[in-house]
Amino acid sequence: MLTIWGRKNSSNVKKVLWCLEELNVPYQQIDVGGKFGKLNDPAYLHMNPNAVIPCLQDGDFILWESNAIVRYIAAKFGQNSLYPSDLQERASIEKWMDWVGCNLFPPIKQFMISFIRTPEDQRNLKIITQVLAEIEKLLKIVDDTLSHQQYLSGAKFGMADIALAPLVYLWLNVEIDRPSLPNLERWYQLLTERPAFKKIVMIEIN
Repeated sequence: MLTIWGRKNSSNVKKVLWCLEELNVPYQQIDVGGKFGKLNDPAYLHMNPNAVIPCLQDGDFILWESNAIVRYIAAKFGQNSLYPSDLQERASIEKWMDWVGCNLFPPIKQFMISFIRTPEDQRNLKIITQVLAEIEKLLKIVDDTLSHQQYLSGAKFGMADIALAPLVYLWLNVEIDRPSLPNLERWYQLLTERPAFKKIVMIEIN
């Protein structure tokens, strides 16, 4: 059985657990990070020297980096469903996975720190405004893409959607003013109909 190390309310851990649930793969999940600590325990650092989550253990094989883990799970258990055999189709999906990690995740993380995890009287509104503007600019790119395809992965649900959706969930479910992005909102509503999304992603934000 696969073991996933990381707290359930981490957006990066959600990606991995959601992927497993979509493919009906048995797993055990161990809380690490946040209020659970243990990231700097020698045993955990031996698996993941970066002291971050998630981390996957598959027998003697250890893997970290959430998108790499999603790719591994999809390739091992979801051939021709979540992991297309067509090279160009797969590359188009992986392009978006890398885009999410490199471009969108940093400002979303900053927003989490600056807005969600900072008491209201201590928030720096200038920083929050700048971060929100960057997030909106990036999500407009997604919205434009979704104007001509049903999912970020293309014609069908896939790994790119798994990479993006936990971050969009955060953005859509906090009390802020946000622009209307109808294609993104339509895509998000599609995902809310998936039982695995409801179970893994749609939980309390903290």
